[in-house]
Amino acid sequence: MVSSENRHTVNISIFGFLRRYMDEQGLPYALEREIVREGEAAFDIAIGLSIPPEKIEAVFCNGRVINIYDPVFPGDRLAFFPFGTPGPYRVFLGIARENIERARREKKAVGMEKGK
Repeated sequence: MVSSENRHTVNISIFGFLRRYMDEQGLPYALEREIVREGEAAFDIAIGLSIPPEKIEAVFCNGRVINIYDPVFPGDRLAFFPFGTPGPYRVFLGIARENIERARREKKAVGMEKGK
């Protein structure tokens, strides 16, 4: 058995209608997943859980909104939220800001793919 000190895990919580993707797999809404020591993007963790990233509006890491492309590290607490957060809260919590940054990163990635 590997001691918890040597495990590289992240605690994940799933909210709202995103829970249906967990139900389809028979997984709980709160779970622990192993990740690489160097960290992984929240996007890749969502893919690994079979949650379509385009259905995720907000990602929280340790209680703060982060971009879906930002890294998450062992020991972090991660939460995925679907679209539907009321407008003022989207601004207050930083969700709107991160969605603008996400769109910018996605546009840049598409531009890079076309420039291959």
